[in-house]
Amino acid sequence: MPYLFTSESVSEGHPDKIADQISDAVLDELLKDDPDAKCAAETFVTTGLCLVGGEIRTTTYVEVQDLAREVIRRIGYTKPDYRFDADSCGVLTAIHEQSPDIFKGVDREIQEEQGAGDQGMMFGFATNQTENYMPLPLDISHRILKELASIRKVGGDMPYLRPDSKAQVTFKYDDDDTPIGIDTIVVSTQHDDFIKPTGVGEKAQDKADRDMLGKIETDVENILIPRVKATYPAEIQKFFDVKYKLFVNPTGKFVVGGPHGDTGLTGRKIIVDTYGGFGRHGGGAFSGKDASKVDRSAAYAARHIAKNMVAAGIADEVEIQLAYAIGVADPVGLFVSTKRPKVKLTNEEIAEKINKLFDLRPSAIIKRFGLKNPIFQETAAYGHMGRKPGKKVVYVNGNKKEVETFTWEKLDYVDKIKQEFNL
Repeated sequence: MPYLFTSESVSEGHPDKIADQISDAVLDELLKDDPDAKCAAETFVTTGLCLVGGEIRTTTYVEVQDLAREVIRRIGYTKPDYRFDADSCGVLTAIHEQSPDIFKGVDREIQEEQGAGDQGMMFGFATNQTENYMPLPLDISHRILKELASIRKVGGDMPYLRPDSKAQVTFKYDDDDTPIGIDTIVVSTQHDDFIKPTGVGEKAQDKADRDMLGKIETDVENILIPRVKATYPAEIQKFFDVKYKLFVNPTGKFVVGGPHGDTGLTGRKIIVDTYGGFGRHGGGAFSGKDASKVDRSAAYAARHIAKNMVAAGIADEVEIQLAYAIGVADPVGLFVSTKRPKVKLTNEEIAEKINKLFDLRPSAIIKRFGLKNPIFQETAAYGHMGRKPGKKVVYVNGNKKEVETFTWEKLDYVDKIKQEFNL
């Protein structure tokens, strides 16, 4: 029977995402001088205040205050009107050393025997709904906010935009899980108070607010959505041509936002970070954690496996679960779930073959994806999964180094999988 499915995304200026980006900026700064640094950085932001705390073990030093202000400034919080801006907000730190009880479970003389930094389960998911093997509702939600941020930073077409925003997309699916079209799009964007009342009193203010909302609704429909649609191939663009409901700033006004309107915390957008609810989640957040924490590294490994399996034609959708015990190198569990499989094997038989192909010890995952490189800050907004692998130049120990980004999104195991499954 046909059904609706909804996913949301939040912008880089959302309070929780500000916190994620600061936490990952701290991690990256550590890794530039100390690739073996252990980090669990948490950030809290509210009106006029940024607090960075957590546990760190390192041989280097990071000027957290300057780094936090740099991230806040890059995101766009640069005006006193926001009641949270890079130059005037207070930045406090509450950082102590990593627990030696945890460290002894991770540290090993033989690198390959490195244990997992914690117990837990991690999920990876992939679907053939899009070219990047992500669910359509989440992918469109991310793109809406990326385009909105791009428009804001250029400052021409929608000059009233402020950094905080959210998007939500509800998609129609038929009874065999095939996407039919968009049912609803919701866009909530913070904005300047750019139309002032012409008189005094509540009626004059209400009219000014309605005029502002009308302008924003028109611009979202005629500027933002067409730009988002244009980023997709024709087979996705057709979904925008089905009549759908569009809600813009449903409360009518969104001037107060950012950390002044809503407190932000690291790790509070784990579904936005992964699959928008389409795939399951083990519960562990990513940002601010070095790769010895399998919450992060094993979730990347599970995504890599699922994506390569779908690309290889094993099934239309694949979900992988990994489970670890603290201090133990090999995973204690590997579970595979497929939808519309193309191979005549049980999920248990598929899991056995996957276990042969992929080394899932933490040290192997870290090495395979280059997770000791400072590549994490850009993961902290618009999703950790479904991004395009790339390269960038960073300074490591004072020397230029070219590193790869979003390495877990590479389709580098497709041929190996096809060979193993005789495809």
